[in-house]
Amino acid sequence: MSTERHHHRPRLPGAQHFEAIEGDVDPATLREAADRAAAALVRGARDQADAALVARVVHLADSEGLETLAELWSGSAADSLAGALWRLYLLRSWVYADPRTAAVEFDRGRHHVPVAEVISGVVEPPGPDEVRALVDQVLSGVVVGDFADTLFRAAAFARVASAGRVHRASDDEVTGASYDTDLSASRLLTLADQLERAAHLELTGALG
Repeated sequence: MSTERHHHRPRLPGAQHFEAIEGDVDPATLREAADRAAAALVRGARDQADAALVARVVHLADSEGLETLAELWSGSAADSLAGALWRLYLLRSWVYADPRTAAVEFDRGRHHVPVAEVISGVVEPPGPDEVRALVDQVLSGVVVGDFADTLFRAAAFARVASAGRVHRASDDEVTGASYDTDLSASRLLTLADQLERAAHLELTGALG
């Protein structure tokens, strides 16, 4: 029996640009497909945005699966549109996979890192439902609103959560987990830096 895995192609706006790609493809072709899909989501849908489209974009990781998104976007550079989208969905996936932990870490982080105004207004203290709603609200900016603002807000959330992860381990006196905690917090901080960098590029029109 063949063990070959077949990936379904995501049905995204602009799917005609890449749904005909079959089997092994040139990496440059796949990168072009990823870039065109990302551009269609962020640039092409703005004039026809409505509640249904916003919801579809926000829940794209749920309906299509992270594996499918990874196939298209995970190899894209952090300073590209496709790479920025991948990092946005990666952040949302973490929050949805473990909203309770995300809420605790975000709450802890707010006591150690100033919370940017772009993510203010969260209930006191934020719970799992609130942080899920927050990341969905942030991600809705992919279709409506300012994309640079979306990236800045996501970066701010990740930065606060990263600080909360470090201080949570310290405050709770978690033993034997300091290295893993520091490493995961560092990766989350790197994600925040990458999103912020992409936001600045978007402001100058250089995020492509």
